[in-house]
Amino acid sequence: MEAAQGSSTCTSSAIVEQGVLGRIVAVMGSATFVKPDEYFADAPWRRELGAGPILLNMIHEVHNLRMLCGDIKAVQAFASHAVRGFPVEDTVAINLQFANGALGSFLLSDTAACARSWEQTSRENKAYPTYEDEDCYVIAGTDGSLSVPTMRIKKYPRKEDRSWWKPFEVGVIGMVRDDPLKHQMEHFGAVVRGEAQPLVSARDGLKNLRVTEAIAEAARSGKVIAIPAD
Repeated sequence: MEAAQGSSTCTSSAIVEQGVLGRIVAVMGSATFVKPDEYFADAPWRRELGAGPILLNMIHEVHNLRMLCGDIKAVQAFASHAVRGFPVEDTVAINLQFANGALGSFLLSDTAACARSWEQTSRENKAYPTYEDEDCYVIAGTDGSLSVPTMRIKKYPRKEDRSWWKPFEVGVIGMVRDDPLKHQMEHFGAVVRGEAQPLVSARDGLKNLRVTEAIAEAARSGKVIAIPAD
């Protein structure tokens, strides 16, 4: 596989857009990690409604999922605070319906001793320990699947080979890993100088917020929450 420069989300988006996986059918994602007790002791507001991993963490995951699989049109969610007992949730199971017909599931927890989070798999922030054998997203299409951020790909070599009785071609998408903050600041400077258009628009931010708030509402109400269309 040829190497591609940039973060694994950018490279994954390119793989999806090029149709390498076929039509996207499903995505499975997770952000499972443990926030230590002092995180809540140092800032007691984090225990209260208005905090919690949906509003504090999930908005970043929503953006990644939208960039990988397209706009989200409806969500469902179950939330629990059974471990810590705070008024705010500590674990959430989320279902996602994408506008293109794909479906997704996402497991979010800030009390799960598990390394399947972006911080612990992407190698972008050296402050976090890294587990290079773990993934936090799996994107599945009609022709193959891609695990992110390891970039492991499984694909049928021919359309007529698409069967659970036939083996996949297995490989790893090559890429150059670099500091994303450096690229973000370089891009920000180019936008300020009028040399480039923003890669992420204010409308993207609004869409991310709408989906995140819908997940919180779905967890509270037990209902399927539709995302307002533009």
